[in-house]
Amino acid sequence: MAQSAACPAFQLGRPRYDQSTFLGRLRHFVAIIDPSTLFVSERRLRECVKLLDDFQHGTLPHGVSDLQLWEAQKVKQAIIHPDTGEKIFMPFRMSGYVPFGTPIVVGLLLPNQTVVSTIFWQWLNQSHNACVNYSNRNATKPTPTSKFLQGYFGAVTSAVSLAVGLNVLIQRANRLSPATQIIIQRLIPFPAVACANICNVGLMRHNELSEGVDVLDGNGNVVGSSKIAAKHAIMETAFTRVVLPMPIFVLPPIIMSYLEKIPFLQTNRRLLLPIHSLVCLATFSLSLPLAISLFPQMSQIEVSQLEPEIAMATNSKVVTYNKGL
Repeated sequence: MAQSAACPAFQLGRPRYDQSTFLGRLRHFVAIIDPSTLFVSERRLRECVKLLDDFQHGTLPHGVSDLQLWEAQKVKQAIIHPDTGEKIFMPFRMSGYVPFGTPIVVGLLLPNQTVVSTIFWQWLNQSHNACVNYSNRNATKPTPTSKFLQGYFGAVTSAVSLAVGLNVLIQRANRLSPATQIIIQRLIPFPAVACANICNVGLMRHNELSEGVDVLDGNGNVVGSSKIAAKHAIMETAFTRVVLPMPIFVLPPIIMSYLEKIPFLQTNRRLLLPIHSLVCLATFSLSLPLAISLFPQMSQIEVSQLEPEIAMATNSKVVTYNKGL
């Protein structure tokens, strides 16, 4: 198989880019969240899976390049869950997070929100987040439906309560100028969403803390289940979910507050919504790969930090676990 500096030799199940560096993880996740994979046909998916199976069993057809194999793995990883082997529903894939999530972000950042509209958009956002979290979880252990519902209602309740409460406080803050009130109201979604995201991840994946997650040795063999690795996985994912909405919910209100002062837009106010949507799409598209690149999806941890039974079950000094996304 032909290879070059730009296209390293293919390794099944291994990332194409170096996961020990932020830039390597960024390039990896940019590929994972590529929206073009949403349009991959069932036939194309089967071809990719078969190509990878042929590689694994040593029956790869002559002439298949490393680049073709990397592309096949990219398609499979974007669509199929690594633990369950099942297809992830399109709106809940990481590649669908920006296309399906941007309209919700636009709704959350609309000015002059009423209590009803605040509740609606926070509910819709956390419903989408809950489904994305569940669909991209570490699924080495089964998660009861009751845990999913518990996380869902907990996240929605925390988001709605915080957003509505902050809105009421701002409306009663008479000492603030109207312009300042508008800017602060537009920034309210961030603390509400950030807190709710922590609750969402913690409650949705709480079962992992009690059951543990599978840890793998250097050969990909399951060594055992670790609750300590599960704690690391959830903390890393929760931190990512706080960083992710920061630029999405902070930058657009600031940018729009300046754009709205432009004379052309003041006389053509119907253009504000499409421009607002484009600003949200741009910040969301940049924020997602940057946030999820903070930690590798397949994270490593030293055996000495884990339970004694894990250390006794392997000679490896470092094991790997699926952090989830």
